[in-house]
Amino acid sequence: MSDRSVSTLNKPDAALELTLRPSLFSDFTGQPKVKERLEISIEAARQRKESLDHILLSGPPGLGKTTIANILAKAMGGNLKSTSGPTIEKAADLAGLLTNLEEGDVLFIDEIHRLQKTIEEYLYPAMEDFKLDIIIDQGPNARSVRLNLPRFTLIGATTRSGLLSAPLLTRFGMRERLDYYCAEDLQKIVVRSANLLNVEIEPSGAHEIARRSRGTPRIANNLLRRVRDYAQVRHDGRITAEVADKALAMLEIDQNGLDEMDKRILEAVIVKFGGGPVGVNSLAVAVGEEPDTIEEVYEPYLIMEGYLSRTSQGRIATELSYKKLGLKAAINRQSGLL
Repeated sequence: MSDRSVSTLNKPDAALELTLRPSLFSDFTGQPKVKERLEISIEAARQRKESLDHILLSGPPGLGKTTIANILAKAMGGNLKSTSGPTIEKAADLAGLLTNLEEGDVLFIDEIHRLQKTIEEYLYPAMEDFKLDIIIDQGPNARSVRLNLPRFTLIGATTRSGLLSAPLLTRFGMRERLDYYCAEDLQKIVVRSANLLNVEIEPSGAHEIARRSRGTPRIANNLLRRVRDYAQVRHDGRITAEVADKALAMLEIDQNGLDEMDKRILEAVIVKFGGGPVGVNSLAVAVGEEPDTIEEVYEPYLIMEGYLSRTSQGRIATELSYKKLGLKAAINRQSGLL
């Protein structure tokens, strides 16, 4: 298994993105119900001197699944070893990960829904009985060897929990879904990150960034860095509401947080496909983006904000998306639908 497929995230040589991540629940903003349930589970497990139950974290990208995994591992006093579903190509890769764990460690598998089914089956006894069955040799000489594993906690992260098989899903003792953040919580995150980056920011500037961050902390932090650069080069370095607005306009992030690709998707549905319904594969070809990216990154926010509707026949543009692009009158006359 390559060194890139697994890493220990507790090491101090983390990238800038990791430095902005809180390491304690007391510093973690948002997701109050999820936090409360996890904190109770942590305290109960610590009192019993046991490992946490296996945990599945689901929700759109950038909401804090990896951050929560780091916090959980630190709270339980174990090491966090991280990998992702697509990088585990063979059963031997998974066996190597599991046999190198120590008592109380946390194994974090990102994009766990992309695990191969044959590899997934090796997880069942490991999660349930902390045992690993390995097949040695092939053909008539093949035999099964059962290894005992230390008690560990598996944390799986997925943006598409519906793709997980039922046997794997039921082996997670806790399943938590992370939702998009409100602007107030994102503003707190922006202010905290600005302090860590030594950036001077006004509350109105933080709010301007927060409300246009699509309810996602990762996007808020990314926009903060870009606005910081703009403020440093074009102004005096201080982020005000006016500076943030000009910087975000330069980045083509509109007042509702939609970027160029969002608008291309809406325009394709309306203009190229007559408002829909249209399948995700056809839509992906029309805008030059991967279907998975549209489904996992762009579509959830567009649906949540009421710009798209997803039906069994495909994606349909709502009246709000017509108004957004100023195409309502022309398209209505053409289609006669609205």
